[in-house]
Amino acid sequence: MTMPATAGQMNLVLCHGCRQACPAAHAHCDRCGAGLHRRKPNSLARAWAFLAASLICYIPANALPVMYTDILGSGSENTIFGGILEFWESGGWDLALLIFIASVVVPCTKFLVLGTLLVTCQRRSRWAPTERAKMFRMIEVVGYWSMLDVLVVALVAALVQFRSLSSIDPRGGILFFGLVVLLTMFAALSFDPRIIWDPEVEDA
Repeated sequence: MTMPATAGQMNLVLCHGCRQACPAAHAHCDRCGAGLHRRKPNSLARAWAFLAASLICYIPANALPVMYTDILGSGSENTIFGGILEFWESGGWDLALLIFIASVVVPCTKFLVLGTLLVTCQRRSRWAPTERAKMFRMIEVVGYWSMLDVLVVALVAALVQFRSLSSIDPRGGILFFGLVVLLTMFAALSFDPRIIWDPEVEDA
């Protein structure tokens, strides 16, 4: 079975700005003027840097309190896990589950998948390229829900303010968690999924 010609074999480059297929000899896209390149420059190095920074920020995001609650004059500061337990024990199991998924399951999944993609691509592995491409698309979809934890804290704080004897204020941990979300998004944006297929194309 004859494989169809690749864009590289046809001397074409896809513009990242308007998605037009352009001649590889051109430095800029004829339609939108964006710079052309076969692969994102320094894709692996930039993705590694953002991923490492997000892992570092994830430590204080869990160690520092993310919110301060004052109910009937009794104040306390809660970390992410402390907030999950407090909501669970007070009967808000739905909020506890939502925060657990958004602040623990989603970030750890992104760390694991991005790390796997970066290691395998750096080693130029030919292992399961189709599955790895699907993993990357999953990370892109999951990324849209990464801010749920921050939004839940903001929502709960807004709802509690309606009670005259209760209040909730954000703390430093939520800032670091926001940085984790942004840095993992930048890591995914820096990664060029076409690198997954490079070893296969070279063998063709």
